[in-house]
Amino acid sequence: MAAVSANKLELLQIADAVAREKSIDRSIVIAAMEDAIAKAARSRYGSETEVRAEIDQKKGELRLARHMLVVENVENPSNQMSLEDARRLNPAAQIGDTIADALPPLEYGRIAAQSAKQVIVQKVREAERDRQYSEYKDRIGDIVNGIVKRVEYGNVVVDLGRGEAIVRRDEMLPREVFRNGDRVRAYIYDVRREPRGPQIFLSRTHPQFMAKLFAQEVPEIYDGIVEVKSVARDPGSRAKIAVISRDSSVDPVGACVGMRGSRVQAVVNELQGEKIDIIPWSQDIATFVVNALAPAEVAKVVLDEDKERIEVVVPDAQLSLAIGRRGQNVRLASQLTGWDIDILTEQEESERRQAEFQNRTKTFMEALDVDEVVGQLLASEGFNSVEELLLVDPKEIAGIEGFDEETAQELQARAREYLDRIEGEYDAKRKELGVEDDVKTVPGVTSPMLVKFGENDIKTVEDLAGAATDDLIGWTERKDGETTRFPGILDGFELSREEAEAIIMQARVKAGWISEADLAPKPAETAAEESAETEN
Repeated sequence: MAAVSANKLELLQIADAVAREKSIDRSIVIAAMEDAIAKAARSRYGSETEVRAEIDQKKGELRLARHMLVVENVENPSNQMSLEDARRLNPAAQIGDTIADALPPLEYGRIAAQSAKQVIVQKVREAERDRQYSEYKDRIGDIVNGIVKRVEYGNVVVDLGRGEAIVRRDEMLPREVFRNGDRVRAYIYDVRREPRGPQIFLSRTHPQFMAKLFAQEVPEIYDGIVEVKSVARDPGSRAKIAVISRDSSVDPVGACVGMRGSRVQAVVNELQGEKIDIIPWSQDIATFVVNALAPAEVAKVVLDEDKERIEVVVPDAQLSLAIGRRGQNVRLASQLTGWDIDILTEQEESERRQAEFQNRTKTFMEALDVDEVVGQLLASEGFNSVEELLLVDPKEIAGIEGFDEETAQELQARAREYLDRIEGEYDAKRKELGVEDDVKTVPGVTSPMLVKFGENDIKTVEDLAGAATDDLIGWTERKDGETTRFPGILDGFELSREEAEAIIMQARVKAGWISEADLAPKPAETAAEESAETEN
């Protein structure tokens, strides 16, 4: 760099060239140059001097000025000026003002020029990173095309034209190999600011990559007539996609398949032959699960809404088809629906029903001291437990073929005696475990629960009040498409989340942590519920 007074337009030409090349604002480049020149000037006039450079954005003229603080007693002449000197430059100057004292142009030495260059390079790089981050941070969820720049340790670095992105090894399809110069199409799933610059992460295995590919191939999805509700993928092998149409005249599955399968085939080709099942989405979870298990046929489904589990009964010959190779079909159906799916054959279900019937019969025989015939009669009439016998009207029991009122009363008396004895045993066990009597008075808590509490170190009302709902009924975690169930203290009590929550809240009231008024629904909630009931 020669004298600063050199060709004035040269500075602007350099700024324009850098701004164009790096796709950043020209004013940012000029600001970087001003900083660089000021830094170089400071090395000439002393680091304590506050030198500022200004480049005229139209003419390219450079003005250097030293900013001095007006003080009564000058202690540091490099950045302070007396009032007398200041008034020579500006007659209106007051103590505490800052005066800009113009400096003559200066010659740059090699070191000053090098230092200025580093400042410019650094500022331009920061501006480039900011531009790249702001450009891509709002594009998470988009598909981009790029060219492979290099492959590092299995990760592929992709040139997107206005930035670099990375496809990690685990975000690529199995057996997929990229070489320098290959074209890549991928999904932006994350953009992060990092010390080395913004990192753009791409994926070819993300479920939404498939959804976006369908949106590119199927105009009805792009227009919003057909909606992709959920996607489950086993990348490179098989996938299921659930679709629904907002227009009854448009078949969502047909729209995605296309004429002679042309649309779905385009997606399959992009995903290296990944087989795709297109499934009609349904609000009714049972119907949706049956559709999701296609191509297998389903004979019957049993729902457990609290645990989000569904039991599916299939004909014996369909079992392997429903489960799929290495459990793939049922696993993808479970991911697609968000429910845990248990598959049984008709024979297994029949055997299980038979075993349940025998267990109930045995329970009645032992608890009520009756013979097998009476136990079977009670079980076949739909009684599931001894408690149920006490809850019904004696006439209902007397109405069973072969029974009369006297038999009904005797059975209920034996049931009461049995339950009292069991209650006494639970109470003794509860006391032995050190569970306090107060816990027994919390609404919703039963004697068997007290024993479980004692076994799990919940011995006072405060202990129960401090428990979380998940502690009582357990929880599930979904990771890598696999669902893991963690048991709760009251597993096996068939307790819903709402019931467990109510028990904890009542314990908190009893412990004095909250009042009954806190549990009452707020007026707005009550009004909303009433209006909902009116509408229904």
